[in-house]
Amino acid sequence: MKQKQRGTALLRAFLGVVLGMLGPATLLWAQPPQVVAVRAGRLFDPMSGTLIRNQIVLIQGERIVELGPADRIKVPAGAEEIDLSQATVLPGLIDAHSHLFLTGEFGSRYDEELLKESWQYRTIEAVVNAKKDLDAGFTTMRDLGSHGAMYSDVDLRNAINKGLVPGPRLQVATLAMSTTGGFRLSGYSPEVTVPSGVQIVDSPDGARLGVREQIKYGADVIKIYANDRSHITADGKLVSYPTFTLDEVRAIVDEAHRQGVKVACHAYGGESLRNCVDASVDSIEHGLDLDEASAEKMAAKNIYLVPTFYIYDWGLRDQDLQATGGKFSRADIHQRTFPLALAHGIKIAFGTDVGPFPHGTQAVEFEYLVRSGMKPVEALRSATIVAAALMGWQDRVGSIEPGKLADLVAVSGDPLADITELERTKFVMKGGEVVRNELK
Repeated sequence: MKQKQRGTALLRAFLGVVLGMLGPATLLWAQPPQVVAVRAGRLFDPMSGTLIRNQIVLIQGERIVELGPADRIKVPAGAEEIDLSQATVLPGLIDAHSHLFLTGEFGSRYDEELLKESWQYRTIEAVVNAKKDLDAGFTTMRDLGSHGAMYSDVDLRNAINKGLVPGPRLQVATLAMSTTGGFRLSGYSPEVTVPSGVQIVDSPDGARLGVREQIKYGADVIKIYANDRSHITADGKLVSYPTFTLDEVRAIVDEAHRQGVKVACHAYGGESLRNCVDASVDSIEHGLDLDEASAEKMAAKNIYLVPTFYIYDWGLRDQDLQATGGKFSRADIHQRTFPLALAHGIKIAFGTDVGPFPHGTQAVEFEYLVRSGMKPVEALRSATIVAAALMGWQDRVGSIEPGKLADLVAVSGDPLADITELERTKFVMKGGEVVRNELK
């Protein structure tokens, strides 16, 4: 017995010496993260599409642990409390179509970025853009193409995940894909070697190789440009020229799906869109000039639509009106055909194409969705549970539920009554950490 007591005493002494050498901070490592209690005056539930009043969200670490009425939830002693009782709290917003490596306007700015700015400089710009988008309430994003910056978007995603720089949690598409002559840069002398904004593939085998390369170097999603050149005829019809053949698109989709990766397809109407739908891509990006047959197939195949209305009004309407004598624009064609998607019950995911227009301003897209026929509640769902499902992240983001990541935003008013409230985000939390709070 005495020998056992001596051994115990020696062990305690040894532990005391070790802990003394390591310091008091070591003892904190074993402590659970502090609980944060968010008091929400109104809380948007995308499942029911309603605002629930007087809720408390309990957060520990980066995840939500409990949610319920304020008169039922017991806030633990010592918890940090955040008072949003005069605000509307929503899940962190999701932008399913963004370009963090674009910082400029349409036209010559694109050439300048690829020809005059290094990948390193453009990555610095992307870090700044990511912070702007996060501050605007977008805690999750799909970045659909680095536009000539190679795999720099993978590095940005990883740096954000490691906490080195602030930004939304990302899925990235790396290079994106098109065909020879199907994407910029173009118009230069054949003697001049210029960079490309995408990876060029020109056959089914080349397409498979491209998918494998992009996944090898970190792509979370494959992005393809199924059309590039387009124009509006004298009678107002949109004509777009396909890049890939159906066999090439099928090879891309088959190879990506074999490896558990989704495919996003930039397409207008006509053959380019039909090829992507027939090949069973996961999402159609833009989807201008949608036709009845394609809409029916998209609904049957559960293919999402990411419409990106604002960019066609912001940057392209004037160009189109100038080219058509002030008569027609892609923005008007898009709004005219979009009701087909609603009528067929196609899942609409929120995406903006931010990059050509300034980062941090993309919440204006909500207003365009409502203007184009969506109810405010459906527009909010498009940027929460629907976009989360498109990304395959419905188990972690998109709603405020126990077990999910504590991504929250808040606005002063009621976005179901005035959707433009999302353009005036006052509070942002990502993974339990407050990014911005103007409601103190």
